[in-house]
Amino acid sequence: MRGSSNLLLSLDHARYIACAVDTEILQTNTPELFAEAISRAAATLRRGEVVAVPTETVYGLAANAQEAESVGKIFKAKQRPQKNPIIVHVASESMARDCVVEWPESASLLGQAFWPGPLTMVMPKADCISANVTVGGDTVGVRWAKHSFMQALIESCRFPLAVPSANLSNHLSPTTAAHVKSQLKGRLPLIIDGGAANVGIESTVADLTGVARVLRPGMISAEAIAA
Repeated sequence: MRGSSNLLLSLDHARYIACAVDTEILQTNTPELFAEAISRAAATLRRGEVVAVPTETVYGLAANAQEAESVGKIFKAKQRPQKNPIIVHVASESMARDCVVEWPESASLLGQAFWPGPLTMVMPKADCISANVTVGGDTVGVRWAKHSFMQALIESCRFPLAVPSANLSNHLSPTTAAHVKSQLKGRLPLIIDGGAANVGIESTVADLTGVARVLRPGMISAEAIAA
C-alpha cells in the first residue's frame, strides 16, 4: 500500500514538473514599472491565466471572477479544496453592486465606513459571478481593496477578480512577492511585487444576508462592524 502511495505521489510530481511554467516577477517601484506591470497583468488575466498580486492584507492569486475555467486555475495552482469559496475583489461600489442581487442598507453603511479596505461583505450572488467562485453556493464575498495596484489593475481589466491568498493550501498566507515565489513558482506565469503587505492578515468577513455577523475576524473588529 505504501509503495502504491509513493508511486502516485511520484506521478503527481512528474505531472507538475511537465506542466510547470516560467514564473516572472515584475516590480512596481517606479511609475514606469507600475504602468508596465498593470499592462502585463491585465493582459495575462484577460487570457484566462492567474497572476499573484499585492493587496494591503496579504498577497493574492487573481483570476477573472466571471470565467469558470480561469477560476479553476486558482484551485489547481493552490491545491485548494473544491469546497472553499473565493472572495471577489472590485474597484468601486458600483462594481460590487453588479456582483450581487441584493444590496442591503448595512452594505452601504459598512462600505462608507471601511471601503476601500480590509473588509469582505457576503451577499447573494449575481449570475455574472462564476459558480466556481462560490463552489456552487448562492452567496459571494465582495471586497474593495485599498492597495493602489489592485485598484488600478481591476479598473484596467474592467471585470471583478477572484482573489484568495497566494499560497499553497494550508500554508501561511504570503506578505511579500518572495513568499509567493517560494510556494507557487512554476504554477503561475506572473507575480507582481508591490512591496510588503501592510496588514499581514486576511480581511474581516461579514455576512450581511441577515443580521450582520462576522464570519472571519481580521483588522476590523466585530465591535467596529456592530457600531
